[in-house]
Amino acid sequence: MARAGLTTERLSRAGAELADEVGFDQVTVSALAKRFDVKVASLYSHLKNSQDLKTRIALLALEELADRAADALAGRAGKDALTAFANVYRDYAREHPGRYTAARLRLDPEAAAASAGVRHAQMTRAILRGYDLTEPDQTHAVRLLGSVFHGYVSLEMAGGFSHSAPDSQESWSRTLDALDALLRNWPAP
Repeated sequence: MARAGLTTERLSRAGAELADEVGFDQVTVSALAKRFDVKVASLYSHLKNSQDLKTRIALLALEELADRAADALAGRAGKDALTAFANVYRDYAREHPGRYTAARLRLDPEAAAASAGVRHAQMTRAILRGYDLTEPDQTHAVRLLGSVFHGYVSLEMAGGFSHSAPDSQESWSRTLDALDALLRNWPAP
């Protein structure tokens, strides 16, 4: 019998909070049970195992990110859209480091296809339409943007840019300027 007040959604959200506090890798059903002061077995009516919990946190993070990105992109195009989209990822990673890590979890194909990850790809491609890229260059550009955003954010979160001038914000702005220039002048194959 399920414990009163515990639901899969509540546990997923609490797991996401836990991920932000202690790191996504440290999230387990056991750690979550301690948070609610219940026995581990009482959570198994809502969760299959720790991998199920992590998948649910990843899906939650992808949804949150997609909602933020959609709000940020509304009415924007070109470099303005590119910058807004990039800043959503950077800001989300800063505010929710565990969830940001969760959003990178490799999902099985069925879960990935049903996730908000599809919306992320659609929004990225919508931004790129403003740069007149066609396939396969559009796919190359999607991969480039994801790599630059994630790489920069990961290095910044690890403290990689905190020991020298100019400050990280200035480099971030210049990086986005460079990406915009590259997308406007995409090299021929």
